[in-house]
Amino acid sequence: MSNFALRLPDSLHEHARTLAARDNTSLNQFITMAVAEKVSALDAEAFLQERAARADVDRARALLRRAPDVAPAEGDDRAAHK
Repeated sequence: MSNFALRLPDSLHEHARTLAARDNTSLNQFITMAVAEKVSALDAEAFLQERAARADVDRARALLRRAPDVAPAEGDDRAAHK
């Protein structure tokens, strides 16, 4: 494990400290988890962009055309989620 000095604006430091306390965790653990979440999100975005670049749009459209034209199941329609 490495040690890293981090400069934070006072307001952000205080806000992070408050949120960490609310989460019953140390400020160090809170910041570690925040960095891990950001790294994970960026990795996921890169993965999805790579997958999208390999997509075959015509094949996807052909697959969608084969789907039956039926009404959504009860509770699955967009109006149910408003």
